[in-house]
Order: sequence, then structure tokens, then C-alpha cells
Amino acid sequence: MYVIEEEQVRNFLTPEKCMAVMKETLMSLEEGKCVMPQRLICKMPNTASFGFMPAYIGDYFGAKVITAYRPNMGTGYPSHIGYVMLFESEHCTVCSMIEAGSITEIRTGCVSAVATELLSRKNAHKLAVIGAGAQARSHLAAIRLVRDITEVTVYDRNPEASKKYAGEMEEKYGIPVISCDSVESAVAYADIICTVCPAKEAYLTRNMVKEGVHINAVGTFSPMTREVASDLIAVSRLYSDYTPSCRKESGEYLIPLKEGMITEKHIIGSVGELLLGKVQGRQSDCDITVFDALGLAVEDVASAKVVYFENMVLN
Repeated sequence: MYVIEEEQVRNFLTPEKCMAVMKETLMSLEEGKCVMPQRLICKMPNTASFGFMPAYIGDYFGAKVITAYRPNMGTGYPSHIGYVMLFESEHCTVCSMIEAGSITEIRTGCVSAVATELLSRKNAHKLAVIGAGAQARSHLAAIRLVRDITEVTVYDRNPEASKKYAGEMEEKYGIPVISCDSVESAVAYADIICTVCPAKEAYLTRNMVKEGVHINAVGTFSPMTREVASDLIAVSRLYSDYTPSCRKESGEYLIPLKEGMITEKHIIGSVGELLLGKVQGRQSDCDITVFDALGLAVEDVASAKVVYFENMVLN
């Protein structure tokens, strides 16, 4: 059994490689080739969320076992800590334990990039990122592969984090990255918006965004939390990473549903269904599209399989 840590994951799981695997995985899930029991998330006495996310993808299966601990944010410790355990299906032996934080970071940005490729306008060039952490970095790395990003705006509650992100990303990619002092100023002219912070209350409203924008809502994953307000969801074309999970766990969907702002039919479909041609995407340049991502265990296990195979090649 191999234990594969963060540095190796980042070497093996490039955005280009991961994006191709995510497309294949999301389609396989919708075709019934994968099995994904509902994840279990327990609250610990120290306020940490302890998650167990299992999935079966055919020749391999496994689970991400991870903690999410908000007090670690801004310290020397990551907010999410854990491993993906990977098993082979023939004899059910353990193949590998692979550092989960880097897998989660990379695959999440790549799934949003797949959604962006399918749903954003072809001439979308301006990207806004709300939150300046690891996911903000992975989303820019992946989305610039599917759209010609010529300008990035960023807002974070911590101005120093926002300024640091702007400096690092501008130097890395050679495009203007502007640190903003409010969500409103960051998103005002954006063609693509990525909300990647663990908010409890919605902060992105209809009057803040222009017609035709595409939004990747990524930062929250519980029925009581959300980033996008009901009035914006109500006028949007809403897509999920996996609709059964969205109906059970997404505050972006469940809160406006409870308020009577939308109906159960408001979710048009999943990204996997878009890839398979089972549902339609953007209908006009004026449409506002929202991709609501909860994060899926099949994405973790499929990414872990790639990392495991790459490691086997070297060893």
C-alpha cells in the first residue's frame, strides 16, 4: 500500500488531466456506472465536521475521510485535513492512502471549469473570485484553460489575503488581478463568478451581477448555508453536480424552495447530464446560470485512482 502526500498529488494530478477525468466521471455517475451512498458528516464536540464520503467507480472504490475545522483558517494548519482511501474491486485490497486536501482543491476547481466551459458565454473574459484561499487558486488555474481570462477581481474578508492572492496570481499568469474592497465591486463587471468561501449567509444578490453571468457556487455544502441569495437563484438557470445530493444538502436550492421563491423543477439538471446531452444549457447571452457544487465522493475516488496509477508508473 502506498501513502501519497500533497506534493506528489500536485505533481501527478494536473488541472488538464483532472478535468478530463472529471468529465468522464460525471457522465459515468449519470449513466449508473458508479455507486455513491450519501455522505456522512458528524459534528464533533470541538466544532469540527468529520466527514466520510464513499463511492464505487467500477474497478476501484474508496472513501474520503476528512475533518473540516474553521478555527484553523488563517493559522499554520489547513482547514480541511484527511485522506482518500483507495481499494481495488477484484479482491478489495487497500491500494493507497492519498492526501485529501490537495485532491479536493484540484478536482473542485476542475469540476467548476467543466461547468464554466458548458454554461458560460463563449466570450466570457472577466473572472471574479470571492474568497482568496486554496480554492480561489485552483479555480483560476482550471478556468483559464476553458476561457480566455483577461482580468480577475478578488474579494476576501481579510484584505491581506486578497492582496496576497492578487500579487501571486498576477505574477504567475501574467494577467491583471485586482484586489477589491467589497463583493459588489468585485462582481460588478464579471462574466464568471466563483464563490469559494465558507459563508453561513447569502451575500451575492441579483442586483450585484449583470445579465449573462455564470456563477460557480462552491463554498458551502449544507442545507442551512449558502452564498447565493434567493432572488438571484430564482432568476437563474440552476445546475447541480448531482441532483439527488443537491435536493438533500444544498442551501442554495433548499432555502429558496422553502421560501416559495422556486419550485422543485428549478434544477434543470446536472453537469453530467449536460455532458451527455440529456438537458439543455444556456439558451441566450442574457441567461444567468448557476452551478451549485457540493463536491462528490466519485470525484475524489476517480482523482485518487489517477494519482495511484501515476505513482505506480514511477515505482
